[in-house]
Amino acid sequence: MESQLAIEQIITTLEQDLPTLFEKDISYDIYTNDIYFRDPVNQFKGKFNYRIIFWTLRFHARLFFTQIYFDLHEVSHTDEDIILAKWTVRGTLRVPWKAQIFFNGYSTYKLNPDNLIYEHIDTWDRQPGAIVRQFWQKG
Repeated sequence: MESQLAIEQIITTLEQDLPTLFEKDISYDIYTNDIYFRDPVNQFKGKFNYRIIFWTLRFHARLFFTQIYFDLHEVSHTDEDIILAKWTVRGTLRVPWKAQIFFNGYSTYKLNPDNLIYEHIDTWDRQPGAIVRQFWQKG
């Protein structure tokens, strides 16, 4: 019962944090100090680096986009130690031709026995190069 409550709290935290990750910082108390993160362009370990990646996302969002959104579709407890978040990133680049960026993905979070996230793997629906090519297309 206690474990289920902890998992529900993690899901609630993710549901609150993820939609605004381009605007404000997330909560880090649901992650281990040695969290492992991987997406199609980054891979690292440690909560300090995890904080840096979210700071970088916010910085680049403000610098390169007039609008950017992280649309969270669903967060679910799919297995005993796994939480899955399905999402879409979409936005308008700060260029005269107002290029649009759009891609879907999902985040797989693995929980340790203390119900803290020790691994976060992001999977995208297209290759990084295909996403970058969107920068050159007229919006």
